Amino acid sequence: MLRIGFLGPKGTFSHEALSVYAKDMLYEACDYFSIQELLQAVQNNEVDEAIAPIENSIEGAVNATLDILATDVDLLIKSELVIPVRENLLVKKGTSLKNISHILSHPQPLGQCRNFINSHFPDAQIRATYSTAGAAEEVAAGSGDSAAIGSSVAAEAYGLEIAEKDIHDCENNHTRFIAVSHTDGDRTGNDRTSIVFSTEDKPGSLYRILDIFSLWDINMSKIESRPAKNQLGRYIFFVDISGHREDAEIRDALTMIRRKSSFYKFLGSYPAYSGDR
Repeated sequence: MLRIGFLGPKGTFSHEALSVYAKDMLYEACDYFSIQELLQAVQNNEVDEAIAPIENSIEGAVNATLDILATDVDLLIKSELVIPVRENLLVKKGTSLKNISHILSHPQPLGQCRNFINSHFPDAQIRATYSTAGAAEEVAAGSGDSAAIGSSVAAEAYGLEIAEKDIHDCENNHTRFIAVSHTDGDRTGNDRTSIVFSTEDKPGSLYRILDIFSLWDINMSKIESRPAKNQLGRYIFFVDISGHREDAEIRDALTMIRRKSSFYKFLGSYPAYSGDR
């Protein structure tokens, strides 16, 4: 049986992503309370795989995931999936909304549901928690005068009712998750490859590397920079490209990039998410 880690506790959006990713698998779910602990667990073979958030359509990159993949572990991306972030108002069963005096959640969904809160609960006290699941757990143990903002998975996990659905202000709120392991994904014909590299501190160094993709007619779907952390003003670059490491043009391009980089790390080739999970 596979052991798959996720960013816990149960009821988080990472837990929901795991349930989608592994819906046809026989697995044991193992929760961890930080991305560092989660990815290190795969590195140390405590679990076989892990589901980690890497990008949100509103908030951008999940920097902790990027940094750890680049420098702290030797793991590969084997799959990706995208989960719509649907925020709901969760209450204890039998609670009347007119009695709600406290709204609990992680700071991010509190901000993403600001309009709903201001219009429906203008006098409620807002309190941030370390996770949406933690808010749901606290509401479930409370006296019925509080509500949590979280996922339908959190409602199910803690026995709460969904009093109001889809209360987020922005409809285009999706989080991209990756499955990481010691191996990457098989070639499917619709694949993505991720790498991270840095360049010499010379004029045109980054351009010369990025131009390689153009020379081989390779689509670069994403580039993200992060501080290199070993020197002020130096950066590493995360790049996603279309194709698999076994494709001839990808193989040749990666060889050239490796030669021209001062630091290079291959992060995996894997099936591109197509929305069919």
